[in-house]
This record gives sequence, structure tokens and C-alpha cells, in this order.
Amino acid sequence: MGCDNPIPIETAHEDMIHDAQLDYYGKRLATCSSDRSVKVFDVVDGEPQRGVGQTLKGHAGPVWQFGHILASCSYDGKVIIWKEQQPANAGWAKIKEHSLHTASVNSVSWAPHELGAILACASSDGKIPFSLSKWGADVFEAHAIGCNAVSWAPAARAGSLLAPSTGGARAAPVKRFASAGCDNIVKIWSFSEETQTWVEEDVLEGHTDWVRDVAWAPNIGLPRSYIATASQDKTVLVWTKDTPAASWVRAALDPSVSAAPDVVWRVSWSLAGNVLAVSCGDGKVTLWKENLKGGWECVSDVSS
Repeated sequence: MGCDNPIPIETAHEDMIHDAQLDYYGKRLATCSSDRSVKVFDVVDGEPQRGVGQTLKGHAGPVWQFGHILASCSYDGKVIIWKEQQPANAGWAKIKEHSLHTASVNSVSWAPHELGAILACASSDGKIPFSLSKWGADVFEAHAIGCNAVSWAPAARAGSLLAPSTGGARAAPVKRFASAGCDNIVKIWSFSEETQTWVEEDVLEGHTDWVRDVAWAPNIGLPRSYIATASQDKTVLVWTKDTPAASWVRAALDPSVSAAPDVVWRVSWSLAGNVLAVSCGDGKVTLWKENLKGGWECVSDVSS
């Protein structure tokens, strides 16, 4: 089953586009490119308005990715945080620039809003820094030969929706994220309030080549957690954890055909966390859902 009438978008980028993101309400579209720029478009009735949008320039290399509140990362090793000026048509201004890395910064990810303005970055130098609301940074080495992607866990504790409340008090939000590395593994990190450091909580091994992307599924507090990983080995693995005390269990998206036609570059969950989008190097995007037996089925595909 395919999607009917895809809408082509003329971005006026002068080179390859590496990432595109809609805001939460679907009213803004941002794109980034090897032409060293980020462009922001207004979306009306499901279509970007005509014109070239607003162009943000500040990187000296290709721009790989950006976060939901505008933060961009690039081959030049920089992370730039942008803020829209008021009134709305006044454009965007650069409010902070980090040059903490010695190699390409491949991914940026904003923490859940419950945790405040915390931005995690993944770099080819293997380090992950955290920029806080005061724009300081905490840097540690996550993967010795390079880190490709980071994804935050939901702030709600797994199982908290079903757990009895104590005196009406809400459980404290969780600081946890997953990182994908060039060492073929995914690591899960949690923040220790006691030592005020990030601690390696778990290691997910199953890929045989670089892990290109990792995506932690949204969760409102149900017991089961999901993580999807995409790899250079042409496979997508979905990791499930039935309870907070259980171990992670992996399953390939298509057990009968373990490899995709090409490298798998990106994975992304729907807002409800029940549909997984997979983007491959062959230009195809597929959508997957878990069936009642716990297997994963392709429910839609789109070819470029």
C-alpha cells in the first residue's frame, strides 16, 4: 500500500538535503543541506507557502541535522542554536554557538520539555556534550570511534501510568537517552543524581556494522519500552523491554528477509509511538506496525 499524491517541495537548496523536520503542530518545515544552510518554511493547509523561506547561515560545512527548537549541527564541528525574532517576520538570530568537537557533529536532540532546555549532540570524535539552559556544556566520551545519533527516552517512567500514586505526588521525570555508534552498538545512559554524572546503563548488541540512527519511542508511562535502530548492515532492529526490570529483547523488522535493499539511514516513531518510519538508501520510506503476535508488518511504502 502506498501514499497517494506526494507533494514535492522546492526548497531552493543548492546541494543535497540531509534532514527535514516539521514542528509539533505541522505549521513550520525546516530543512538542512550540504550547501551549509538551514531553511524554514511556513506550512498552510498541508503545503509549504511559495517562496524560498527564511535562510539561516552560520556553518562552514554541510549541515546534517537540527532539533525541534532550532539547533543545527554540521561537518564543521559546530552546534548553533537559533531563536526566532519578534515579530514573526523578523527572521531568526543565532543566540549560541558551540565549537566543542574536533570532528563532524552528526546529530542533535532536544530533551523532553519536562527536563528543561537540554540539548544532546553526537559527534564523530565519539563525544557527547550536553548544552543546558545557561548554555554551559558537560562532555563525556560515549563511543571510542565515533557517535552517529542520540535519542532521548520519554520523561515519564515506564510503568508509571499504572503505578499507584503516593499522596498525589507525580514521579520525577527520567533523564535517560540512547546513543548509536560506529562500534556497531547502542548504549543507554542515565543520569545519576548522586554523582551528577552520566552512567552507562545498558549496551545493545546486534548489528554488524555502524549504527546510523536510534529512536526511542514516545511513551506516556506504559510498562513496555521500544527502541528502533538503523544500521549500515542494512537491518533495522526493534528492541523491547516489557518492564523496567526486564532485559532488552531484539527483533528484526522482517525476520524472513533480514536485510534491506540498501543502507538504512533513519528511523522515526509517530507521536503515538505505534508506527515506525524507516528510510533506506534506495530512496524508499516504509511504515511498520506491531501485530497482535508481537511481529512487525509493513503497512505502507513510499518510493521517491
